[in-house]
Amino acid sequence: MARTPKTDRVDVTAVDTTVEAPVAKGRPTPTRKEQEAARKQPLVPSDRRLAARQSRDQQAAQRDRARIGMARGEEKYLPSRDRGPQKRFARDFVDARFSFGEVLMPVLVIVILTYFLPQQFSSIALIAVWLVLLIVVADGIWMGQKIITQLAAKYGKDKVERGIRWYSFMRAIQLRPMRLPKPQVKRGQYPS
Repeated sequence: MARTPKTDRVDVTAVDTTVEAPVAKGRPTPTRKEQEAARKQPLVPSDRRLAARQSRDQQAAQRDRARIGMARGEEKYLPSRDRGPQKRFARDFVDARFSFGEVLMPVLVIVILTYFLPQQFSSIALIAVWLVLLIVVADGIWMGQKIITQLAAKYGKDKVERGIRWYSFMRAIQLRPMRLPKPQVKRGQYPS
């Protein structure tokens, strides 16, 4: 083996090896025993009443978050019957229009009140209920067909979920302020 001349050698001791040391944390590293002791929690709390109260408060906060999220229409808080883009489309379509189903409940209350009046008023009210009921059913059939047609155009005829007509009809006969999830569109803002 050939030796390299002394002039090519680098003096290792002459190289500046100053590396900035990390800033100390100001306390010693805890031992494993100390770390495990800090993580331990008793299976049964010492103050059971306090633990029960904290658990109730935590569950109440979770229920409130879920209730508010459902009212806003957030997908993760909705029950499975309300999830999906097609159900959202149906909800928005129903909420954008006035449906005769919204009048059904007030008319039924008026009919019940007419039973306290003479017979002739209650018979007229009963006929009015049947007429409103026929109009509501006809409106629901027309609305369901319109929604199915628009969903078929948007997603494809074979991709339309089953039960959309019934879902939209049941939403249409509810009073607008009582619908859950709450209406996300104003009247006249039909979905595209």
